[in-house]
Amino acid sequence: MNRKILILGKGFIGERLQRELDCRIDSSIINSFADAEGLIKKYNPKIIINCIGITGKNNVDDCELDKNQTLLANSFIPVILAEAALRNNIKLVHISSGCIFNFDYKKDKPIEEGSQNYFFKLFYSRSKIYAEKALETLARDYNILIARIRIPLLNAKHPKNVLDKLIKYKKVIDMPNSVTYIPDFIKAIKHLIKIDARGIFNIVNKGALRYPLLMKIYQKYTPEFKYTVIGLSKLGLVRTNLLLSTKKLEKSGFKVRNINSVLEECVKEYLKS
Repeated sequence: MNRKILILGKGFIGERLQRELDCRIDSSIINSFADAEGLIKKYNPKIIINCIGITGKNNVDDCELDKNQTLLANSFIPVILAEAALRNNIKLVHISSGCIFNFDYKKDKPIEEGSQNYFFKLFYSRSKIYAEKALETLARDYNILIARIRIPLLNAKHPKNVLDKLIKYKKVIDMPNSVTYIPDFIKAIKHLIKIDARGIFNIVNKGALRYPLLMKIYQKYTPEFKYTVIGLSKLGLVRTNLLLSTKKLEKSGFKVRNINSVLEECVKEYLKS
């Protein structure tokens, strides 16, 4: 077991990373700096990966139902961990989100890491922005890596997997979006830790995914599956639909696969799981 890495948070991302990195994981509740210090003294890690966060039971709209807990998990805890990490000379890897930006498909290019075009209409987005801005500032002088992910796609069944969600909904929107294929995300995290990367990295696959394409491939292997395509306006919900740039990740030496090139692989392995 890799004893130098400690993962905090036993959610979807935390458990997948722990399995692949073969490291320790803890789901203790953190309400104060003392709680964070206690975990550091207990495990004595060299690297902490913060996977603590609330994304809502069904989707990010549910964060509106418990703003206080969302604020604690998504905003306050990352700052507490950052302060504890820098005081103890520990590298902090914070799992952030790409769902924090406003995006106009008609004029905007894929969003670079330093973009300030934030999206405040969703409380989930605001809670992630608060933490990221603080950690981005600290990362100029301290060993902090901020890994933005966006719409997780997994080659196995899981309630947080966008493929599971789309199969359940049966109605999908046709909007291009950046997506994080989890097997590639894990490889990217390993790479960035190895090179001791700091600052913000968009960890998504190159290109954009349109959900109907994923559903078409899924239907290819499960002909009985039926779905319909609807416009975003019919949902009546506030949503972030956007594209993130992978240029910085590629410049670090990591080979980024196009999202559309992994869909067949993903669906085949998903159906075997």
